[in-house]
Amino acid sequence: MKRDELGDLVAFLAVAEERSFTRAAAQLGTSQSALSHTVRRLEERMGVRLLTRTTRNVVATEAGEQLAETLRPAFNDIRSRIDSLSAMRQRPGGTIRITSSRHAAETILMPAVKGLMVEYPEINVEVSIEQRLVDLVAERFDAGVRLGERVEKDMIAVRIGPELRMVVAGSPGYFERHPKPVTPHDLTQHSCINLRLPTLGGLYAWEFERDGRPLNVRVEGQFVCNDVPMIIDAAVGGLGLTCLPDDHLQPLIDEGKLIPVLQDWSPPFPGYHLYYPSRRLASPAFALLVDALRYR
Repeated sequence: MKRDELGDLVAFLAVAEERSFTRAAAQLGTSQSALSHTVRRLEERMGVRLLTRTTRNVVATEAGEQLAETLRPAFNDIRSRIDSLSAMRQRPGGTIRITSSRHAAETILMPAVKGLMVEYPEINVEVSIEQRLVDLVAERFDAGVRLGERVEKDMIAVRIGPELRMVVAGSPGYFERHPKPVTPHDLTQHSCINLRLPTLGGLYAWEFERDGRPLNVRVEGQFVCNDVPMIIDAAVGGLGLTCLPDDHLQPLIDEGKLIPVLQDWSPPFPGYHLYYPSRRLASPAFALLVDALRYR
């Protein structure tokens, strides 16, 4: 591709996004007439109309929209890389957008973020609390925090917390009325509190493993909820057994409000990780965040 052809594509994309020759010309630092000539030259070279011009508006044709969709991610990537290189010469600053589950944000993310923002006033952080897995690129997040086993393989994943275990637990009052389960199969005789998953809306199948053999159990009970704090409150209140990661339940177990069972059926699994696209060029601010969160 010749150098002027690349410039023509940049000019076209600016007009298509601004939907105005006047605004696009101001953005590019050129005249409206020169910009109009550039786009017309591109249309003649491609042999297809890319923009429909009216007295009030400029709208991309179907061919123009297809071309814009092709150019947009490529030019955004170029801008991102140039911005990252420029940022390397500056004091850490800018906005970092992170998606996280609530519990991970409260227990791991926010303690690190608070310290970072105090030390570097130019760094801004936006945290979005989500239970679902988020497409970081499509929704323009810099990073996400999720359990290690839920991170996509094409992402860079940095461990930020210890290994976790799933814990089945009930209140002392519940076990006064029911015998403790000895194996996961005994759960069919118990009232269990089901977790409604945030993604597809199904119920979480309780996961166990012993001697390398996995076992999933579909449980039943009176109460179903998609909110972990409410499930914990119901378990403490004696409504049934719950199955959640130990970092949610351990404080209540230590206080004697919940009693764990089936502990020899719950092997450890990867804890919380910070994940981000592998092609991302880290800004100084983002690199500081990764270092502050890294589990040691």
